[in-house]
Parts: sequence; structure tokens; C-alpha cells
Amino acid sequence: MTPPPSAVSPVAHATTRPDLAEIAGRARPVALAGERLLPVLPPLRPLLPEGGLRRGSVVAVVGSTSLALALVAAASASGSWCAAVAVGRPSVHPEAAFELGVALERFPLVAALPGSQPGGWSWVVGALLDAVDVVAAWPAGGVRGADARRLAARGRERGAVLVVAGAGWTEPVDVRLTVVTSSWEGIGSGHGRLLSRRVEVVATGRGAAARERRRVLWLPAAGGGVADAPAEPACAGSAG
Repeated sequence: MTPPPSAVSPVAHATTRPDLAEIAGRARPVALAGERLLPVLPPLRPLLPEGGLRRGSVVAVVGSTSLALALVAAASASGSWCAAVAVGRPSVHPEAAFELGVALERFPLVAALPGSQPGGWSWVVGALLDAVDVVAAWPAGGVRGADARRLAARGRERGAVLVVAGAGWTEPVDVRLTVVTSSWEGIGSGHGRLLSRRVEVVATGRGAAARERRRVLWLPAAGGGVADAPAEPACAGSAG
């Protein structure tokens, strides 16, 4: 499914302070600041202790780019501005986000860091936490503990959700979603097309999220989006 031209996500290839100031100016008027929880797609609700993304929380996603994008889909569709910081991640593409239900007109994608800004990744993520409701970020290398704690505090102060995907974040998180098995459907004996992927997701965390939760999902489902899948044994495969 290809997004219409009007829905193409703005991509900041060389992020600067004016770039982020423009995003902040566009985002703040539509931010749903009065809501304690930001919505998620229905199949993802049972994985979260409160059935949504709690403002001020940090959520880690391990093993799936698609799952990180799917987490922001419902919030963006309901009117919240969301953003992604995905430096050096060609798999994070506006079309992939669109197929999972992300509203691209409220989803700036930062694909490159400012060359002259010290701690560029942390600086960009922090600036976006000031401006939007959800930031999905793939760390560019390891994140220093002090920077991680500062970003978590910034999110709590601003009521924003930080979704950290991939490796590099070693500080505690409120919820951790891990894809433990993954198998594609649609390929026959040397023929066919990849149509959907069955994944098993395990949710752990602290506080209300300490009790382990498991869900089997189509991610993506045939035709796009996310759907509940039959709880059949799935062969482990590469997540993406």
C-alpha cells in the first residue's frame, strides 16, 4: 500500500534548531495534553498494563522495527504528534509506518543528526520530547547512563512517551516489549509472496507491568496493520 503524495512524512536529513522549532510550532496546538493515556491499536492493548501508553513513561521495543512503529499508530491517528529518530536505519521508512496506520502528516522522521551539535542523538530526542507526544528513537550507538536518565526525566516532565527501539539503552524502562518468535506466511515451495508475519511478543517491566504478558500477533497482517493471530507454535525467524 503506497501512501498518497499528500501523506508523505517530512524527513529531516540535516536536523537543526530551526527544523525542530518548526516541528514544535506545528505540534503543540494539536497535542492531547489532557489525556493521561495515549491510545494504542486494539491488538496491542493487552500488552500494556493500562491498555495504552502512559504519558511520561519509557517503553523499550526489542526485536522488531514494525512493533515500534505500530505503537505510535493509534496516537498519531487520534491527533497526537509523534516523531521518529532513526539515524542509519533504512528499515524505518514512511511507507512502512503508513502501512501500520501511522498518520504521516503528524510523524516527522529524523534520519540524520546535526554534525556540529555535541551529543547529537540525545539532543534531538530531548528537543522532540519537548514538542511531541511520542518519540520513537533508535539509539545511534550506546546511550550514556546520564543522557538516558536526563531523557527519561524530560519525558516525565513534559508528559511525553519515549519508545526506545533496538539496542543501546541500558537504563531501566517502564515496559519492555520483546519479539521472541517470528515467522512469515505466504511463501510456498519456492514461490509466492510474503503476506503476513506471526510474532509472539512478551511484555515485562516494573510496577504495574511486572507481571509478564504474552500475545501472538500478525505484524504486519495481510493487507497491513496489526491483528490478533492464532496461538499456534511459530518458527523463530529474523524480526524486522
